[in-house]
Amino acid sequence: MGAVIARSAGFLGLWVVLIGFDPSDLAVGVAVTAAATWTSLRLLPSETHRLHLAALPGLGLRFLWQSVVAGVDVARRAFDPRLPLQTGFVVYPTRFPRGPARNTFASVTSLLPGTVPADDDEKGLLYHCLDVEQPVLEQLATEEHAYAKALAPRRSDA
Repeated sequence: MGAVIARSAGFLGLWVVLIGFDPSDLAVGVAVTAAATWTSLRLLPSETHRLHLAALPGLGLRFLWQSVVAGVDVARRAFDPRLPLQTGFVVYPTRFPRGPARNTFASVTSLLPGTVPADDDEKGLLYHCLDVEQPVLEQLATEEHAYAKALAPRRSDA
């Protein structure tokens, strides 16, 4: 029930931001909110985890730092012909089940220097790497640990 209320409030808030608050439009806004909530729950059911809000600033800073490091590393590799590249693929067996948490993890880890998620299957996430000699799997494990700490099991909404 908490997911329904949270999504409804979010969609109604989005409606007010986009359309503005006019009491004559409120009935339409409620109908659109109900339809959007129903659709979102069918297409993206509630997960068993929720994000700790207190962890968001740390994840945000980590995300920004990884972005800067990745950009500098890729630029350095692109402009220095002496740097040997050992391109290839590695499979990371993530503990996140397929779904939004795993997709977010793949998106965040795409900022690791020289890595891009290329596939997702039952074995794990497949990453294309500029240099497979680098400790890519260890970096991914560190990122997964940081991301997992920000998730908490969802309490039963009874």
